[in-house]
Amino acid sequence: MQTITCSAPGKIYLFGEHAVVYGESAICCAVDLRTRVQATVGNTIKISSVLGDTGFDQDTYPYVCAVIKKMSEMTHIRGISLRIDSDIPVGSGLGSSAAVTIATIQALNLLFGCGLELEDIATLGHSIERMIQGAASPTDTYVSTMGGVVMVPQRKKLNLIDCGIVIGNTGKFSSTRQLVSNVALLKKRYPQIIDPILSTIGRLSQIGEELVVNKEYEAIGRLMNINQGLLDAIGVSSSELSNLIYAARSAGAYSAKITGAGGGGCMIALTDSCDVEKVASGITQAGGEAIITKVTEHGVKVEY
Repeated sequence: MQTITCSAPGKIYLFGEHAVVYGESAICCAVDLRTRVQATVGNTIKISSVLGDTGFDQDTYPYVCAVIKKMSEMTHIRGISLRIDSDIPVGSGLGSSAAVTIATIQALNLLFGCGLELEDIATLGHSIERMIQGAASPTDTYVSTMGGVVMVPQRKKLNLIDCGIVIGNTGKFSSTRQLVSNVALLKKRYPQIIDPILSTIGRLSQIGEELVVNKEYEAIGRLMNINQGLLDAIGVSSSELSNLIYAARSAGAYSAKITGAGGGGCMIALTDSCDVEKVASGITQAGGEAIITKVTEHGVKVEY
């Protein structure tokens, strides 16, 4: 029986979510929370995870089914059994859909000898996310494939972040597609106001690049807090996120902001390594789930 297991990381944004959809710069980091896909050649299609055991079910597993469909155009897939396990909360802004998409593509790529290189995997993953979400930045799938800290759309690798990172999960699901659509509508109605905001978010990423290279984490934090204010201005924050953001800052974090689409899901805090537990405790006391993690250089990989 032919079996392979591949994993891909989730991600956090230091700067640039929403603006990156419109071609502005963003800085994104792969984090050490992973989705693992075990693929076994079979006679029928079976998909299983905490969401349930199904066959080819596009409602339960839209991204995985889209991968199977696309990969079937490259090679003959008579049947495949996929077992999915993930550290990444779904709908949280941590790139759960990108991670499962990329891990599934690589598992099928290696199992069936499709010959896809990493750039091909990132491109295919983005096309699948765009098809399902309506509009999607290539950032999540690129970072999940390549790992590390990446400035996009330049696809420029930066130094790894080595200060403390604490994620706060509100536990409230958010729809990326809906939030991207809401910003698009606001942009259409008030272009003279919204366009400069998105442009400024992109500019924060450009200024932040040098700070990341020089590991100036307090300065990075100040810019991240400004970025949060701008995200709040375009309507993608929430009371739950704000509670966790201000709790993290009060506990001594350099910065705290939304990561991803917003509306719920997660926030992130950058902290001094000595303050990680204190910031995590502040987030927990404010009603969130605290996840202590770190940036990883490893993108999609085979698990042995």
